[in-house]
Amino acid sequence: MTIRRREFLKLAGAGLAAGLLPRSVFAAAAPRVVVVGAGYGGATCAKYLRLWDPSIDVTLIDPNPHLVSCPMSNWVLGGLRQIGDLNKSFDNLPKYGIHMVQDSVVGVDADKHLVKTQGGSSIPYDRLVLSPGVEFMTDTIQGYDAAAAAGKVVHAFKAGPETALLRKQLEAMPDGGVFVIASPPPPGKCVSGPYERACLVAHYFKQNKPKSKIIMLDGHFQIVSKGAMFQKAFDTFYPGMVEHRPTNMVTRIDHKTMTVFSDWDSVKADVINIIPPQRAGKVADIAGVRSDSANRWCPIDFASYESKSVPNIHVIGDSVASNMPKSAHVSNNQGKITAAALIELFHDRQPDTLPVIGSTSYSATSDHTSGPIAVVMRYDMEQDSYLRMPGGGAAEESDELNFQYNLAWFENIWADTLG
Repeated sequence: MTIRRREFLKLAGAGLAAGLLPRSVFAAAAPRVVVVGAGYGGATCAKYLRLWDPSIDVTLIDPNPHLVSCPMSNWVLGGLRQIGDLNKSFDNLPKYGIHMVQDSVVGVDADKHLVKTQGGSSIPYDRLVLSPGVEFMTDTIQGYDAAAAAGKVVHAFKAGPETALLRKQLEAMPDGGVFVIASPPPPGKCVSGPYERACLVAHYFKQNKPKSKIIMLDGHFQIVSKGAMFQKAFDTFYPGMVEHRPTNMVTRIDHKTMTVFSDWDSVKADVINIIPPQRAGKVADIAGVRSDSANRWCPIDFASYESKSVPNIHVIGDSVASNMPKSAHVSNNQGKITAAALIELFHDRQPDTLPVIGSTSYSATSDHTSGPIAVVMRYDMEQDSYLRMPGGGAAEESDELNFQYNLAWFENIWADTLG
């Protein structure tokens, strides 16, 4: 068959145009991304992948029917909110074209690019994104598991049933009782959380159990975050009610006598709240990416968030080995950076080599005062680390205006993560 000159030019023009279109348009199958964990990192990554490149097939796996927000969980303990206020729906995510799978991941075959679920599914991927959060190393504290089994101690540092249980324990505690909060040194999730918890529980005690006392056994040598602000709140709002004891890492619990032991102290308590040391969540271990020297965190390439130990698997959120805060806002930012990087990789382009992370977190000190810390960090290739940029920092005191900003921050991050 003879092709006329005009037809040839049409075909040639079409071929040239095709060469300018993204590779994914002509791929035999759409690039497949599986995201495990629908928290502030994973849900954000899945959503922005679909927003920025709808040609990518995105599956989001999480065992829960909805997000239970860790931000605001201390408000439940202080009586400012109810446990139901923490439940945030996944209903908007499928509207972006995300395939939602409510299941638990029990296996990852990195060679065959398959994710295996408890329900028996094998889900293929081209790139896998893990946002597994943390798991708690309860075995590092003697007697913890026995005390937990007896219902005598909870960490309530993962929002959910333990949050409700700890609130009930505080409500049942007699006036004049002792509430012990113990926290490990960093790294760990939300390092300001234990101090906010002390403030909000003290607010509840002040209103309802004014003779009660809070003893903080802090594994760090000082208040880790917003130190001046929290200390001022302890001294001004709750004088004599909150006692902060630094350099007191808890080593043992005797739940029969309700005694907490540290390197230096032994304290009898009516309610015990021990936050154990943490490490990257179980899925990270299953996938082989929890690979630092201590087998706790996940080393990554900070441009793409790809694991340094297993190719084509990316890790975001609290599990990452880095000097970045382990917070909801950082996880949300990492989800966006990873989504952008994956799109570049699928189009055979280099991801941004100098990504920027912003982190803002608020801590309430009463039912009407709060204060922030805000930092901006840029990746530095020579140091293989994120460096804080000039400006930013922590508030030295809390106030009513920042309490309103705190409320708006909650609503904005929930909307940005979940649509």
